[in-house]
Amino acid sequence: MNKQLSYAAAGVDLEAGDRAVELMKASIALARRKEMIGGIGGFAGLFDASALKHYRKPLLATSTDGVGTKVEIARRMSDFSTIGEDLVAMVVDDLVVCGAEPLFMTDYIAIGKVIPEKVAMIVAGIANGCRKAGTALIGGETAEHPGLLKPDEFDLAGAATGVVEEDLLLGAEKVASGDLVIAMTSSGLHANGYSLVRHIIKVADWGLGRELPEIGHTLGEELIIPTRIYALDALALARDKGSMVHAMAHITGGGLAANLARAIPPGLYATIDRSTWALPPIFRLLAEAGSLDRLELERTLNVGVGMVAVVDPAGADRALRLLAERGQDAFIAGQIVTREGLGGAALVGDYRN
Repeated sequence: MNKQLSYAAAGVDLEAGDRAVELMKASIALARRKEMIGGIGGFAGLFDASALKHYRKPLLATSTDGVGTKVEIARRMSDFSTIGEDLVAMVVDDLVVCGAEPLFMTDYIAIGKVIPEKVAMIVAGIANGCRKAGTALIGGETAEHPGLLKPDEFDLAGAATGVVEEDLLLGAEKVASGDLVIAMTSSGLHANGYSLVRHIIKVADWGLGRELPEIGHTLGEELIIPTRIYALDALALARDKGSMVHAMAHITGGGLAANLARAIPPGLYATIDRSTWALPPIFRLLAEAGSLDRLELERTLNVGVGMVAVVDPAGADRALRLLAERGQDAFIAGQIVTREGLGGAALVGDYRN
């Protein structure tokens, strides 16, 4: 063999990786907490655990997730500015449902070819999401995978760690018959069900540039809207004793009923009244284009609700006021009732016009 081989010849550009790190430093600097030690670039991120000393019995919580095939929409739109926010939302909002404060997060980007500006844009979105969630972006990894991924393909994953005082832990064991279900509106499709969404628009022959008069912008612009990050609002609600929160559920894959059911104990059941909100236009348009029955729609997509809180009736009005003051649209969507057997949840009635 006469030709000398190298990492670059195999498709990995180390210089591009270094350049990407330099470009992302400014964004990451905005996603810090005072407990974060040092900066990025080490083999591990450091967090000052002495900050937990004021807890009587701290419980650490951890969560990991990705954004699924929504990355394909970002790729086709050549818009990488918001997909990082989706990643943060999917990870940290799973933590806060137990009442845990997200402390720090790490990310992993697998990409076919490192384009420094593209990677920096993705990380800027992650950093912006961390800032919105009040968590530190403490480290991450970008891996170039030539031959495994096409040059313009990529995937995202992340993990976060949080903490909650043991006696403030939220969960199904605190839920009681008569509790009310408060629904918090979603920003759109969030980052779930995109395999179905992409299949619908392919079968319907809809391009991402298709204008949607009912919404006021193109299909692609709608699909790229980032997942709402509920972390700070949910934590404020959980920490407010007057709101009397018993449990929360992040509405992701599986839809509203299936995710809420995870927060309901045996012997109790949640009924959600569809008439308490109107089905947002994008869900109706996709259902019509894909000839989806209501069950398939509701078990795949969030249908306009991204987070729910189960609260004592005596705290419901206060909880709604707190969320409204923080700019989060919310409403009472249902209640908890007694039912023999396994716990569960169901949607009843018809959506409001």
